[in-house]
Amino acid sequence: MAPIISFSILVVALLLVGSSACIVEELKSLGFTYSGVTGPQKWASLSPHFSACNGKRQSPLNLAKDNVIRNRNFKPLIRNYIVLNATLYNNGFNIGVHFDGQVAGTLVIDGKNYTLKQMHWHSPSEHRINGVQYPAELHLVHLAPDNSISVVAILFRYGKDDAFLSKIKDKLTELAEEVCRRDEDAHVPLGTTDMKEFDKRTRKYWRYVGSLSSPPCTENVIWNILGKVRYISKAQIDAIKAPLGADYKNNSRPLQPLNGRKIELFNELS
Repeated sequence: MAPIISFSILVVALLLVGSSACIVEELKSLGFTYSGVTGPQKWASLSPHFSACNGKRQSPLNLAKDNVIRNRNFKPLIRNYIVLNATLYNNGFNIGVHFDGQVAGTLVIDGKNYTLKQMHWHSPSEHRINGVQYPAELHLVHLAPDNSISVVAILFRYGKDDAFLSKIKDKLTELAEEVCRRDEDAHVPLGTTDMKEFDKRTRKYWRYVGSLSSPPCTENVIWNILGKVRYISKAQIDAIKAPLGADYKNNSRPLQPLNGRKIELFNELS
């Protein structure tokens, strides 16, 4: 299916589901990669539906201290995630977890509720802190009733195993081994999945207005990058890369220009 710039298709095909009948067919339909002639520098020219990739409010950004403004009116992020059925997907350009059309929980920003729809991994990280790039980044994607989008991003450094990835280790192996069939999505049921570990109190985060970090690069996305960097092992990085094709194993978009935007910081500890 060729990409279409309607919000419903964007959400279903790229943001929320991102999978097609077969990985090979999906990669053909996506039309973008992370290197070469279809890499990030060329995304906007690959399709008229990707024109936003040349926009002025794009993601990711470098969270450099010289460009950060302390906002003392910010509050801790209010997140309430629950236990529910989920499915592990090979989205073609990343590995993600989708919540089978259920309400997986909410994020509250300025009194507005955003519902958690899916999460997915990038490696290496897309956002950087003072120029430092981390081994991985997790995006928890939320959607409000008015179709606005907010993302909570978690950065990872090398160290001990990440608890959530440890729980789904066997499922990741199964996904990597799954044979692509023309009439079946590349997915593995996770069953009952506890998301409570992702809604712990947030004492520090950065916020700015940017975009989806992959085509169609839709703008006006509210980004919340958590200040607490979690741990992940090298074996787990390998596991989230294993099911992906060669052009998507390193699925990090380069940093984008700030273009006069504000990056605001909430820090409860200082």
